Amino acid sequence: MNHEKIDLYEVSGQKRGNCKKGYLYSYVPYLSKEVRPKTRPAMIICPGGGYEFCSDREMEPIAVRFMAAGFAAFVLDYEVHTAHPVPLMQASMAIKYVRDNAARYGVDPAHIAVIGFSAGGHLACSLTTLYAEGAELLGTKAEITRPDAAVLCYPVISGKEGVMHEGTLNVISGGDKKLREKLSLETRVTKDTPPAFIWHTQTDDCVLVENSFLLAAAYRKAGVPFELHVFEHGRHGLSLSNYETGDTDDSNSIIPEIAVWVDLALTWLKNRGFAALSVAR
Repeated sequence: MNHEKIDLYEVSGQKRGNCKKGYLYSYVPYLSKEVRPKTRPAMIICPGGGYEFCSDREMEPIAVRFMAAGFAAFVLDYEVHTAHPVPLMQASMAIKYVRDNAARYGVDPAHIAVIGFSAGGHLACSLTTLYAEGAELLGTKAEITRPDAAVLCYPVISGKEGVMHEGTLNVISGGDKKLREKLSLETRVTKDTPPAFIWHTQTDDCVLVENSFLLAAAYRKAGVPFELHVFEHGRHGLSLSNYETGDTDDSNSIIPEIAVWVDLALTWLKNRGFAALSVAR
């Protein structure tokens, strides 16, 4: 496995300034000489944590799971305790890096997806709806920073009163009301927004399921393909909802009927062309 730590500021030629994060970790299978080489889709992973930390339960376990499914996986360790646009810029650097280095990793540059959890879902959705802004920050073309699909897991989306997760929106907006309104991402969806797979639990009392409902409605209105799954029971932050990311003495963190979200997402992605393909030698 190709596992390395990439300094996104260094490879992008951007000034780091006071930023302590902005690193990308690769989880990419080595190309075996015993089989025909493959071109793989890529998955860039944005863990949650309220923009206050990056949850390790939504980092490496997710990368390993998607790598086992044939993806080249990359975990983004992005800046926290900081306002927009710093996390967006780092996410934009990540997708640009993967696309620029597609040949090195055996990645299909036309099949690069982003997955985000909770606040990481907000960052992933920011990348899908504000990718042109990210491109402008890097001085590149919008198609370079645009994901080809998104998987959004119990995502923070809305700045709407009564729906928003105040902690997350307050951090990313820096307390600025106008910026919070801009980052209410259901209002940023257009016909050019990439397709999305969205899942949530109806009983999530941290990030309300209405976030996903509002986003799905915006996708529907814009005519952008999406798939939405709402599970009846389950708390916030389930990650894989299995023994890798849950506690064996806490049945509320290991729910098999929710763990199927991974297979559902993989099927949805495969139907959109995200699959490892053998190529001629």
